[in-house]
Amino acid sequence: MPVIDIVLLVALSAIWGSSFMFMRYLAPILGPAMTADMRVLIAGLALVLFFAATGFRLEWRKNWRHFLVIGMVNSGIPFLLYSFAALYLPASVEVIFNSMSPLFGALFSAIWLAEPLTGRRILALLLGLAGVFAVSSLGAVPASPWAIPAILACLLATICYALAGVYIKRRASEVKPRATAAGSQLVAGLVLLPVAVVARPPRAPSSEPILVLILFALLCSAIAYLIYYRLMADVGPTKALTVTFLMPVFGMFWGALFLGERIGASMIGGTVLILAGTYLVAGGAPPRRETRS
Repeated sequence: MPVIDIVLLVALSAIWGSSFMFMRYLAPILGPAMTADMRVLIAGLALVLFFAATGFRLEWRKNWRHFLVIGMVNSGIPFLLYSFAALYLPASVEVIFNSMSPLFGALFSAIWLAEPLTGRRILALLLGLAGVFAVSSLGAVPASPWAIPAILACLLATICYALAGVYIKRRASEVKPRATAAGSQLVAGLVLLPVAVVARPPRAPSSEPILVLILFALLCSAIAYLIYYRLMADVGPTKALTVTFLMPVFGMFWGALFLGERIGASMIGGTVLILAGTYLVAGGAPPRRETRS
């Protein structure tokens, strides 16, 4: 892999790993709905304007239905779920659960894409589930009546990512990836906007959260997608998927550095189990995924 692509891969892992830190900061201030909606709406607007300036066409009339489905299943709903979970879970725990998405992708590809569910992939799923159990039951998750719903929200978000990957492969493979990145986020932002308005915080936030929100949207969605699709074009989906291996490392690092979160042995052990399963999937032609948190 060329050096520039290695640098981009590490940078993308650091950016997407930081997204959980941003949600952990913003969700208690803005609410989950506003946090998720503004992320996709600002990023979508930025990408649409950027592509318009560069002459790239999104072909709205042809692709709007795909943008709607992919936008909600691959961005809007999972971002909302992660923002809800951020009220109750450390950012470092959320990013570990996010690593389950390629494992669910392998399962759904076997169901809907006729890709064989080999013994290797079954073992990968079992390792991933064992990792989730280790993280959620051995002290990494704060004691709270909302802890279990928050964990389920994280897992449902990874299921959404996997379902979106199946949809893209079956129904929207002809749509240009850059068009999907911009159009899907803008449409998801518009669909979630009424929910965000209804669930807006009772008081207007100060300037600091607003600036953090803009940085969050531009960095973790707009810029991240541009890097991701550059990697997809340069090294292919299999190598681009290795971003999954580095995200928990950066996610735990950012959480510890900026939020003072503790990195425990159960978190490290659970991460090893989940990423071992991800490695087994990645080593056997993983299903293509278009986005992440």
